[in-house]
Amino acid sequence: MKLIVEVLALPHHEGLDLPSYVSAGAAGMDLRAAVPADAPLVLPPGGRALAPTGLKIAVPEGYEAQVRPRSGLALKHGITCLNSPGTVDSDYRGEVGVILANLGQESFVVHRGDRIAQLVVAAHGRVEWDVVEVHGATERGEGGFGSTGRG
Repeated sequence: MKLIVEVLALPHHEGLDLPSYVSAGAAGMDLRAAVPADAPLVLPPGGRALAPTGLKIAVPEGYEAQVRPRSGLALKHGITCLNSPGTVDSDYRGEVGVILANLGQESFVVHRGDRIAQLVVAAHGRVEWDVVEVHGATERGEGGFGSTGRG
């Protein structure tokens, strides 16, 4: 199923690729850093910063866009996204930003056009609460935090 999402590229996105899937089975599209070419973003160990993407998106109602870390950056450099996954709601019209954090031991430099996060667009439902006195029983019951086995 194809979903059409409007995208508005801001002036500081000029020359960068739009988010895209890198393989046929990919769920996420790579987001790129829209930092100035002459002023890369430097994340010291323990540091965090908001990286611009230069994009505004109009997510259709009933969907959200989730900003998620890239596994390669996390494993190789300790770079992750805070507030993960970050949610872009259907009524948000500002620039998509990525809150990057450096959990590694060395400074990490984000250059213009670097792939910094993934964007997954997913359907979601809306909840109406039904206040009850008792829940129906399940085999698991109230067991949590590792109660179903390993870990």
